[in-house]
Amino acid sequence: MTTAETIVESLPLMEAFYTIQGEGFYTGHAAYFIRLAGCDVGCHWCDVKESWDENLHPKVLVNDIVSQAEENGKLVVITGGEPLMWNLDHLTSKLKEKGIQTNIETSGAYELSGFWDWICLSPKKKKLPTQSVYDAANELKCIIYNHHDFKFAEEQAARVNKNAKLYLQVEWGKKDEMLPLVIDYVKNNPKWAISTQTHKYLDIP
Repeated sequence: MTTAETIVESLPLMEAFYTIQGEGFYTGHAAYFIRLAGCDVGCHWCDVKESWDENLHPKVLVNDIVSQAEENGKLVVITGGEPLMWNLDHLTSKLKEKGIQTNIETSGAYELSGFWDWICLSPKKKKLPTQSVYDAANELKCIIYNHHDFKFAEEQAARVNKNAKLYLQVEWGKKDEMLPLVIDYVKNNPKWAISTQTHKYLDIP
């Protein structure tokens, strides 16, 4: 975590919406999602590829982002794209001034910025996390798309801090094929838990 706030007055915003968190530790909680644009990690199975090019989305003043968040509960999830492409000190400090809990979902590919209550690290093979994110993560969520992903998940579990909660989550398009394997894996390796995209099962936008 940075020790002094860096002032970034505006950020590329793809969308912001109030919904139910469908994944990981905070599954089932009402949350206001702030989806920042920009990502160079390039997962082929990404379901928000329209977020990759930050130039396609407007720069929005941090004060305006925070004002909208204030009207939508007390839990914010900042996601992307890859949100850590941008320095998030100013945004998160402003949210905290309003008494809002700050969570992030990140691949960890960039150095950690911002002031966080919960860090969900979802690492990707193409661009591995920085040590600062491994050290600070509260939650490790590894996506299972193929058989090799179990090995990758164990490699990531060995690198993340010992207090991080460990989750395996089947990539949605492969759930019929891979979910039975994930269930068996977790039964045989109970340090892991299953994260399910419950919002998709419940048809929650």
